[in-house]
Amino acid sequence: MHITSTPAFSSSKKIFVTGIAGFIGFHLARQLKKRGDLVIGCDNFNTYYDPNLKKARAAILQEEGIEVIDQDICTNPQWDLFFQSRGITHLVHLAAQAGVRHSLHDPYSYVHSNLQGFVHMLEACKKNEGLRFIYASSASVYGQNKKVPFSESDRTDAPASFYGATKKANELIAQSYHAMYQIPVIGLRYFSVYGPWGRPDMAYFFFTERILKGQPIQLFNHGNMKRDFTYIDDIVQGSIAAIDLDLPCEVFNLGHHEPQSLETMIHCLEQNLGKQAIKEYLPMQPGEVEETYADIQKSERFLHFRPTIPFTEGIRRFVDWYRGYYS
Repeated sequence: MHITSTPAFSSSKKIFVTGIAGFIGFHLARQLKKRGDLVIGCDNFNTYYDPNLKKARAAILQEEGIEVIDQDICTNPQWDLFFQSRGITHLVHLAAQAGVRHSLHDPYSYVHSNLQGFVHMLEACKKNEGLRFIYASSASVYGQNKKVPFSESDRTDAPASFYGATKKANELIAQSYHAMYQIPVIGLRYFSVYGPWGRPDMAYFFFTERILKGQPIQLFNHGNMKRDFTYIDDIVQGSIAAIDLDLPCEVFNLGHHEPQSLETMIHCLEQNLGKQAIKEYLPMQPGEVEETYADIQKSERFLHFRPTIPFTEGIRRFVDWYRGYYS
């Protein structure tokens, strides 16, 4: 298929983003639009967390000239024809059922979005020669790996959660479609993305809410947890570099390479909120891991990925946004 760009855009890229009203999709779409790409996307606005937050993100995107389609990726049997009609050159697949804990209670939603939806998108790529596929994987694929930092060459065949298993399945499915149909595929293993307009199910977000309300926060594994928190602007920079990369089949870590303990995170929140947290220490919850830590040497080499936002600054920016949005 011959794809041409429209004269109105300085970039030759026409990018479709699934999950565009999600946290990463929202920030990524705005930055792609800002640099001159044509950006379109879809979202199903499900109720996993407050859909009003997603609708608020979508409203901003639409104000900025980004088309947002209200549709589940699994319900349109003709995405291939849609992509052809719009001349889409890059499919950035971010739509997924997120969350380790939710997978304990509703595994079928992960089968629908993370497996069925993933194959749906690759089938559309199969019918559009030259369409590049960039997709969100997760640090959760490292599962019970005890070696740190986590490298892309490490084994990822011992998931600690069903969510992590679906993300590992995505990587294997993408590799198989590349082998069979030569679809260019790049997977991005995101590490604990945080920042303004973030996901309310993430610890830093709901801890903020509970601290302000004077409600206790639960610290699993008695607080002995570390996460490689990565600020959204750094994640967007790495994701755009992957979109621009011309490689056949790769996966990359996108993490800050500087894990923070839960206690450090809570201390930063307390300082910015001006209020002490009430802590409730609990045993480790099924599906969780004690630490995530990204080895980013490969991403530095191929994506020139260099996180720049310190954790303390990122938390300050988040709290500023939170106070403004929820005031």
